[in-house]
Amino acid sequence: MIEVTGVTKEFGRVRAVDGITFEVAKGEVLGFLGPNGAGKTTTMRILTGFLPATKGRTVVAGHDITAEPLEAKRKIGYLPESPPLYPEMTVFDYLDFAARIKGVPRERRKARVEEAMDRCSIGDVRGKLTGKLSKGYRQRVGLAQALVHEPEVLILDEPTAGLDPKQIHETRTLIRSFGGDHTVVLSTHILPEVVMTCDRVAIICKGAVVAQGTTASLIERFREREHLSVSVDGPESEVRNTLLSQEGVVDAEAVRREGSEVTYRLTLAPGADVRRALAARLVAAGHSLLGLHQEGTTLEEVYLRVVSSEEPGAVP
Repeated sequence: MIEVTGVTKEFGRVRAVDGITFEVAKGEVLGFLGPNGAGKTTTMRILTGFLPATKGRTVVAGHDITAEPLEAKRKIGYLPESPPLYPEMTVFDYLDFAARIKGVPRERRKARVEEAMDRCSIGDVRGKLTGKLSKGYRQRVGLAQALVHEPEVLILDEPTAGLDPKQIHETRTLIRSFGGDHTVVLSTHILPEVVMTCDRVAIICKGAVVAQGTTASLIERFREREHLSVSVDGPESEVRNTLLSQEGVVDAEAVRREGSEVTYRLTLAPGADVRRALAARLVAAGHSLLGLHQEGTTLEEVYLRVVSSEEPGAVP
C-alpha cells in the first residue's frame, strides 16, 4: 500500500531525511518512532506530497507521489501535528468544506460528514465553532477531516501531542480502530503510543531508519540480557551473595528498600530462566522470598539502544 524507496530530503546543506526505505501493508498500522528532530515530520510531508523529495521514490496506493500527485493525494487522509482548522467555522461546516475540497460528490457529502463525526465521536459539538473547542475535540475534528473522503491511507503526525491522559487514551483507541479499514502511518516519539496502537515499528534517528519490524521481532533482535525482579527479607549482604551464587545470575542491584525487605534487579545471562532454582536457593539459605518477577526486554530498551549513539539534528 505504501512503498518508500531511498528517499532523501535536503534543505540546502542540511540532510533532513537520508535514504530511508520502508513499506506498509494494506490495513497495517505502522508506528514511525523517533526523537524530536529525527526527520519524522519531514517524512510525513513527503509521504503526503506537501514536500518534494530530493531523491528517491514514494508510492501510495499504487500511485507515485511525484508522477501522479493528484491521484495519490485522493487516497490519503492527513492529520498534521496542528489540525488545520478554521476557528470561525462550525464543526459541521468545516467538515462539509473539507469534503467539498476533497472531491466528495454532492449527493454523498452530508452522509460522509455525519459518518466521520460519528466515527470520531464529535456529533455533540457539530454546531460549535472549531476555535472554541478543547484541544482534545480539535484533534478529533482533525481526524474527522482526514477521514471524510474515505481515504485508503491515513498519515497522522503526533496525533496525541498536548492531550491529557484521558484524551490520549481515547485518541489511541480511535486510531487503533482505523487499522484494517485503512492503512495508517503514525508518527510519534511516545513509546506507549506505539506499543498500544501499532502493528509494526520503524525507528528513525537523524534522518535514517535504524530499525524496523514488529515489537516482538525488534525485542528478539536486540535482546542482550534478561532481568529478574526479586524481593527478599533478609540481611542485604547475605542475600546478595546468595543471589550471585546462582548460575545464570550476572549481577544483582538493590533498587528499593522497605525496612528489612529489599528488592533486587538481577541481570541474567541470555536465555537463562533461574526462577525455580533461585527460589529454592533463597529458601534453603533461610531468607524470606516475598516476590519474584521475570522482566523481558522492552521496546524502550530497544529504542534507547538503537538511538543512543545518535545526536538528533535540528530538522523538523
